[in-house]
Amino acid sequence: MENWLYSSAEILIKVVATVVAIFSIIIFITRISGLRTFAKMSSFDFASTIAVGSILATIVLNPDQSILKGAIALAGIIFFQSIFSFLKRKWDWFNELFTNKPMMLMEDGRFLMNNLRKTNVDPKDVYAKLREANVKDKSEVFAVILESTGDISVIHESKYVGLSDDILTGVQK
Repeated sequence: MENWLYSSAEILIKVVATVVAIFSIIIFITRISGLRTFAKMSSFDFASTIAVGSILATIVLNPDQSILKGAIALAGIIFFQSIFSFLKRKWDWFNELFTNKPMMLMEDGRFLMNNLRKTNVDPKDVYAKLREANVKDKSEVFAVILESTGDISVIHESKYVGLSDDILTGVQK
């Protein structure tokens, strides 16, 4: 009998065997599809990573799910992600339609309030990222950008080196 404190040895052995099998399958699929599989470059990549994690957890913890079914689901998601990435690279219109654009939230130490509203980001969240980036004063900030992945990048002001124009390619001001 199984309860919330312990499981039978048979179930625990099955969980360990499933973990080894399903992670071996993930490594194999990732080797075929490439390192981008788990990169968080876009919201689609992020969603794919969450879906893969959900499938892994379901296969490992649910004794009614087969490893073959999980392997097919994982391969399907990663295949779809590869197709999506290919289409983004091939056609600009596809990329424009399905990819969030990075948005500048702060420029030259000043908040861009319209962009904060558009992105639903609170200045307090930006201050947290500034502290994380070891910014001591807003005057040290050249730009804060909400990336297409949802990450916030902080670009420090530098008296000595100018910022290359191509660094801000695709960023909405």
